[in-house]
Amino acid sequence: MSFQAKRQQRNKLAAELKALVSDHPKDQEWTPEHQTKYENMVNDIAKLDADLEREQKVLDIQASNALSNQQRADQEGISIDEATALTTQEKDAFKAWLVGGPSAMTEEQRAIMAAKVNSPRNTMSTGTGSEGGYLTETEMAPGISQAMKAYGGMRNVATVIQSATGSSMNFPTADATSEAGEILGENSTAADEDTSFGTLAIDTYKFSSKVIAVPFELLQDSLFDLEGYVNDRIGQRLGRSTENYFINGTGTSQPHGLIAGISSGKVGVTGKTTDVDFDDLTDLEHSVDPAYRASGNCAFMFHDGTLKVLKKKKDSQGRPIWLPGHDVGAPPTINGYQYVINQHMAQMAANAKSIAFGDMSKYVIRDVMQILFFRFTDSAYARKGQVGFLAMMRSGGRFIDVGGAVKYYQNSAS
Repeated sequence: MSFQAKRQQRNKLAAELKALVSDHPKDQEWTPEHQTKYENMVNDIAKLDADLEREQKVLDIQASNALSNQQRADQEGISIDEATALTTQEKDAFKAWLVGGPSAMTEEQRAIMAAKVNSPRNTMSTGTGSEGGYLTETEMAPGISQAMKAYGGMRNVATVIQSATGSSMNFPTADATSEAGEILGENSTAADEDTSFGTLAIDTYKFSSKVIAVPFELLQDSLFDLEGYVNDRIGQRLGRSTENYFINGTGTSQPHGLIAGISSGKVGVTGKTTDVDFDDLTDLEHSVDPAYRASGNCAFMFHDGTLKVLKKKKDSQGRPIWLPGHDVGAPPTINGYQYVINQHMAQMAANAKSIAFGDMSKYVIRDVMQILFFRFTDSAYARKGQVGFLAMMRSGGRFIDVGGAVKYYQNSAS
């Protein structure tokens, strides 16, 4: 089935599901048969969503590659064809290095590698290791950045910036949510109201993927996508590690996490240690200033277990309240706002800060541009018939708003 046909089938099912619930007569009971039909349709939609998401990722990578080539052409003053050819040569050099190390690379490929390491963009980086270190830009390994997004929700909604070095970077802060002008009478003097400015620093920290061991047999298998395998595993590990700190970091020898930087918007009443109602979500939503809610960047964020609780909510007739999004191209929503699943958010429990809502773009993720790869062939791996791969990157994050752009829902203590 084509991508477009799947989209059409998915939208048709979503419309039928909505009609099943919305058109159910108010004076009739929601029977087990209705519930079974509802659950089957939800499962069918979920399967189609998974297929569409996989295919969309391929399209996104292709679009990202095209954009990167255009940007490179503009920066270096060359044609798009020349930029595409250079990027292809660099990727081929990277693949050769993955399979066989520097000895497997041609003279031209080694020159490309040396140029990347010694380029002005890299002079402030941590450098390369004595045994096969390799600096690579994200466009050379797009699967890494895609995998990092897949294994963490913050990168999909936060502001992500790249810097050439890892030195501390200060961001200005100001709370203007309560500021307003005034009416002046004739010959009256305008009042003063100075905005209070401050700064918050975003530091970066070194993250490791841990070593990924690959058997010799796979290195020698021309049909095995070594590059894709390594990139996906690295992106998965770095994505999960950084994401945890972007949510729960203390700011002491680690990034400042989102939860530590925001305040309470709603606390559940007694009896809601593991529960939340849609009324609670509405209260949480309105705890955020309307100026932020109108930005178009607001979203809910919670653990998948919280979504499970919300999906089970019923109205007075026993009909499910939650419905999947009607349009496949649009993100799923609650009260008209996107929701993001993040497995590093707390699961609902006593006093847990389990749901966040607000303008997530006010959280800034900062990546130092290069990822440093290492290839290990020492005795620890050779005796097992393996080659080890390790990636390191520097990253940090911090919530830089002081006006309450994001608030959290906290479950009750008992």
